[in-house]
Amino acid sequence: MASTIQVDNIKDIGGNTIISSDGSGTFTSNLPASAPNVSTATGTLPIANGGTGAATLAAAGLANTPAFHVYKSGNQQVSNNTATNLTWQNEFYDTDNAFASNKFTVPSGKSGTYMFFWLIKGGSQPDSTAMQGWLQKNGSDLDSQLSRSKDYISTVNEIHLTGHYTDVAVAGDYYEMRIYQNSGGALDILSEGSSFWGFKLIGA
Repeated sequence: MASTIQVDNIKDIGGNTIISSDGSGTFTSNLPASAPNVSTATGTLPIANGGTGAATLAAAGLANTPAFHVYKSGNQQVSNNTATNLTWQNEFYDTDNAFASNKFTVPSGKSGTYMFFWLIKGGSQPDSTAMQGWLQKNGSDLDSQLSRSKDYISTVNEIHLTGHYTDVAVAGDYYEMRIYQNSGGALDILSEGSSFWGFKLIGA
């Protein structure tokens, strides 16, 4: 059960008003402006050190952005025994318009530590077909995972490949995905379920 506390003044032990409200959403702070992490702002609650930003995490700079999440518009054929870069035509979101030409590029002023994730689904293949995926940075391999099909239910099954990686990046670094498979023929990377996403970590 939810509970509500309603007051018009918050006072210290000496009876001095610290924060007061007019009942319409306007707050007045009586704390000294020179004290750390406070201000004498009227209308907003102080968040940043000496700041007057709105009382939201984003206003205080606590947002995991830039962030992106992309997916395919259709199946993509990957040739046998050939490393192929994946294409991503659709976006669930792209907060800084930083995803283009099938890659995410760190925007100017957005250096930091980023976390990347991927889910790649390959079409049905015979038992023991291998599919390997790489996260690439500036055209060079960073991390890879390997998955093999297994005939648990039938003689052919989809191959699912998942992974994640954390990397320190500077403006201009770009990240993309590529796939290798050894089925003996072309392998479809399925649009249904395949996606690539990432975001900048707060404070890292």
